Amino acid sequence: MVKLSYKFDRLLPKRVLVIGDFMLDKYTHGEVNRISPEAPVSILKVLKEKSLPGGAGNVALNLAALGCQVSVLGRVGNDIFGMELGELLHKEGICIKGLITQNRFKTPLKNRLIANSQQMLRVDIEEVNPLQTALQKEIIQKLPKLLENIDIVAISDYNKGFLTNAILSEVITESNNKNIPVIVDPKGRDFSKYKYANIIKPNLKELFEAAKLDSYSIEDAAKVVLKQTQADILLITRSEKGITIFDKDFNRSDFPVLSKQVIDVTGAGDTVLAILALSIANDFRIDEAACLANVAASIAIKQLGCARITLCDLASRLLKADINNKVFEEDHLYAFKQVLKDKNFSLLSVKAEEGMSFTLFNTICEMSEKDHMVVIYIKDEESSDFIKMLSSLSEVDFIVLQKDNLQSLCAEIKPKNVCIIENNKSVQFTGNSIKSLLESVL
Repeated sequence: MVKLSYKFDRLLPKRVLVIGDFMLDKYTHGEVNRISPEAPVSILKVLKEKSLPGGAGNVALNLAALGCQVSVLGRVGNDIFGMELGELLHKEGICIKGLITQNRFKTPLKNRLIANSQQMLRVDIEEVNPLQTALQKEIIQKLPKLLENIDIVAISDYNKGFLTNAILSEVITESNNKNIPVIVDPKGRDFSKYKYANIIKPNLKELFEAAKLDSYSIEDAAKVVLKQTQADILLITRSEKGITIFDKDFNRSDFPVLSKQVIDVTGAGDTVLAILALSIANDFRIDEAACLANVAASIAIKQLGCARITLCDLASRLLKADINNKVFEEDHLYAFKQVLKDKNFSLLSVKAEEGMSFTLFNTICEMSEKDHMVVIYIKDEESSDFIKMLSSLSEVDFIVLQKDNLQSLCAEIKPKNVCIIENNKSVQFTGNSIKSLLESVL
């Protein structure tokens, strides 16, 4: 497994354009206590209903949850479902200027009937309609404007007719001209329509269908698809076998699944696409991006329905795999602040050259009993052993490598309590005294 130590903290919010098939996901929750007298079927007594953007909309939701600035390009019908979908996206801070309304098109709806946390049935209301010629021209004309200031393009194809060959060609060509990476979650048997995309991420079934092979090896299928698409990377999701990557030279890398417990795979592919987009936009290598996507997928499949994975979720999961992920540099506090969002925590400032002492250890134990624990240390070239020692303590949740001063850091992350240890003595700050600290310390 690729270690993401000293890399996760480099995740910054990016500007992402999500293009594809948008639909409305409805979750109808209830309870089943009897069988219908009309037919041998269960009766679901509805207790609550919830609607969320689905398809490409779920990719947009995942990216928004990760702090990205998200714009969308897709279509809805001139109906109540289309209006609801647009409103839901807008409420999440997603730009919907590229969401086109097509007359005589039904916004796809997927209604999941759930009883006692178990999905009983899914009811789909949809039709696959080709995009109207006038709308296609309108979309192509809008593309240069939509791609302005975009860091990466994520294409989510659900094969509902929006992503025509002409639109895909224009999106990929225009993005390549602007040096904007394009990641595609594909559908269908013809992957040539995604030619020159940077990354294509089919599942195993989709790969073999696109390669038009039934019983050949994954290597054979990958070679066919890479030659067909001229993509830089082919990333294959393989369910319980994890992720397999082939580059354009047919070199293979495997990333095993991180979770054996599967509650619901709904939307897991959308989560993977969102994490890949964020990682690649932040200049992660593809192996690092795949590893992070695998972590996110392992969280998503443990939840019922489409899950939105946050940076806090990722950090919690990564800490179980590698304690070095506790360490953040003060120059890269965005991800760290997301991890601490809405949490009570204490801040401890120490100097590396003083090393571990009874006072330090005792203070760590006392503070960990009260709040989320954060340890700050003054950066020192000879302090790597001290960092490792602090990281190994279960009472220590995170470490920040301090480059500026405690005053500015407190102003950034707003701790509940602050403790400074110097010359083997500790000074505590709480409440109003923290304000005084901000006005006076270092």
